[in-house]
Amino acid sequence: MNLRDLKYLVTVAELKHFGKAAERCHVSQPTLSMQLKKLEETLGATLFERTSRQVMLTRLGEQVVAEAKAALAACERMAELARQAEDPERGELALGIFPTLAPYLLPLMMPALSSRFPRLSLRLAEEKTDQLILGLESGSLDAALLALPVLSPALEAEMVFDEPFVLAVSSNHALAKKKRIQLSDLDGQSLLLLDEGHCLREQALEVCQHVGASESQSFRATSLETLRHMVAAGGRITLMPSLAVQPDHGIVYIPFARPPWRRIALCWRRSSHQQPLMKRLASAIKQSLPASLHIH
Repeated sequence: MNLRDLKYLVTVAELKHFGKAAERCHVSQPTLSMQLKKLEETLGATLFERTSRQVMLTRLGEQVVAEAKAALAACERMAELARQAEDPERGELALGIFPTLAPYLLPLMMPALSSRFPRLSLRLAEEKTDQLILGLESGSLDAALLALPVLSPALEAEMVFDEPFVLAVSSNHALAKKKRIQLSDLDGQSLLLLDEGHCLREQALEVCQHVGASESQSFRATSLETLRHMVAAGGRITLMPSLAVQPDHGIVYIPFARPPWRRIALCWRRSSHQQPLMKRLASAIKQSLPASLHIH
């Protein structure tokens, strides 16, 4: 029994005709018939009911054909893995990204990645940072875009870009008339922040602690878009990543004279055999971005 005979078997089962199956398999009909007869002898069972008009599978034949299809599919997957090892830019790659970055970065980088890696299929996963790290460590993700620092010793990181923050303020807030803002202007201010689990929350808290600002205790947003609407409606302020800035009725975005920023990196397992591909992937993402996001 070999893979060639299993292919003959499956083809006859699909076409219900020995002559047509032989033509598709590029062999003579006597050769195909002889090989399938040998397969039946090896199994000690009849797989086909042969008549002058048609070819029918026996009940056992149907079961054997199902197993043959599974075996051929498994062999094809193994062959694909081998081809991917020879050509790392081929196949599927699972890429994670966190929610306060995904909606704004993906439209910029995906066209460039599709052009640069036409044989690579990206499977995207949007999760909070802790879930992305778990996915990387467990192997369910191949790579993830994360905000540094990433403390897992199992992961390696390639810096991709620095994203500055701007101050998002309600149009009726006292700071709304400023053209540029100093970090010291936040001293004593209360900022709306995201809920627990978002890396942006930790980054904003770090800025607050540095400049003497505090977190508003009245509300915590579950998404950046909710945070944006709450700023517009409530006369509040928050830090907004620059990629997320968009024209909004009721919100003014004010740049900092010396902006705080978050550093985004592409991360993967140190043990991964795909490291050269990850380096090329990180480089392609960098090249897809505007100059304002280049690493400081």
